Amino acid sequence: MKNEFLEIETDIIHAIKTVFDPEIPVNIYDLGLIYEIDVKEDGKVKIVMTLTSPNCPVADSLPEEVHDVVAGVKGVKEVELKMTFDPPWNRDMLSDEALLELGLL
Repeated sequence: MKNEFLEIETDIIHAIKTVFDPEIPVNIYDLGLIYEIDVKEDGKVKIVMTLTSPNCPVADSLPEEVHDVVAGVKGVKEVELKMTFDPPWNRDMLSDEALLELGLL
């Protein structure tokens, strides 16, 4: 059963990596905007995410896009998406892949 949750979480990460911040050419997972992915036994998934800024121009559409791609993952029955700005996002949250893609590594 544990492997099934890991597989669903891996599929969720792959799905989230298809979502890009329109201002930065890097997917939001590698940007460090996803703080938590919690997959429950009943197929409920809790995502905690942030934005690069509270005034981000896609503050309405980006969380909705994340919700929709996660909801489309096989095995996911329900998605609870929570926005937070604590801790605030900063460049230190970028993955090595994002740093490389942005020419910062």
